[in-house]
Amino acid sequence: MIVRPVRSADLPALIDLARSTGAGLTTLPANEERLAHRVGWAEKAFRGEAERADADYLFVLEDDAGKVVGISAVAGAVGLREPWYNYRVGLTVSASQELNIHRQVPTLFMANDLTGNSELCSLFLHADYRNGLNGRLLSKARFLFIAEFRQLFGDKLIAEMRGMSDEYGRSPFWESLGRHFFKMEFSQADYLTGVGNKAFIAELMPKFPLYTCFLSEDARAVIGRVHPDTEPALAMLKAEGFSYQGYVDIFDAGPAIEAETGKIRAVQGSQNLVLAIGTPGDDAEPFLVHNRKCQDCRITAAPARLAAGTLVVDPLTAKRLRLSAGDQVRAVPLAAHG
Repeated sequence: MIVRPVRSADLPALIDLARSTGAGLTTLPANEERLAHRVGWAEKAFRGEAERADADYLFVLEDDAGKVVGISAVAGAVGLREPWYNYRVGLTVSASQELNIHRQVPTLFMANDLTGNSELCSLFLHADYRNGLNGRLLSKARFLFIAEFRQLFGDKLIAEMRGMSDEYGRSPFWESLGRHFFKMEFSQADYLTGVGNKAFIAELMPKFPLYTCFLSEDARAVIGRVHPDTEPALAMLKAEGFSYQGYVDIFDAGPAIEAETGKIRAVQGSQNLVLAIGTPGDDAEPFLVHNRKCQDCRITAAPARLAAGTLVVDPLTAKRLRLSAGDQVRAVPLAAHG
């Protein structure tokens, strides 16, 4: 398996992937025109022709036969071209000594606080390939790219995690709050934001703080919680240094987690090494390995061994990276506690 930049020829495969994601992945709508536009911008970004506000580094996971089976991305900066909304979870305290009443009521404030940060987004892996190292490669490959081209990204990296919804795609949070202002299904609002139509959020959403006690019990229970399918991704990012700081999605209340870019484990711990081709050995641990290129970026995960400033990999790994012995690579152990 290899992670590489998206190409226009990948569009049919991306459409197939988008149709299989279900609700909740707003940055990968099953809209051919929108996806074609996004792929075009990604190609510009990898060529160095996009400003950080427009940069969209879209990667695909490809098997050895050339089949695209997954997608992931990093946005250079969110909210610099169009508003970026989250709810900030706060607290309002009401007290009366005379009545001996002291109430702490959680509140939701519409905020643009995360504007300007880089964002991990659009992570999706075909169900048939959710095994072995594939999921970790697809997600963590982005960190090696960020480490190699640190100047292209912000000082903080965020990730909006998919919130709770039932098997029919209904969100308890949306049913209790958003539906009253938007008069549409959660899936429709989710789709509209995915295709770039975000103006309606500012036009229709209330600006004043919302008291969560007015929401249903089910809605309150899902604030800051992730969908069960997203729990492994959340655990993986937490192990890399991400944490929840009280920001949630305005539609499904899924958590927005964040980390200082330079302190992310796979960014901070990555090394520039010389590639050696040989036998890593039976006790070799999996490494993420990047060929240190941008437009021709190739990243894989494979058993490797550190030896005197070199990284020893087998011939197939070198072939996947399109590198020879003596070439430079950036590498880091795949596991957070390897």
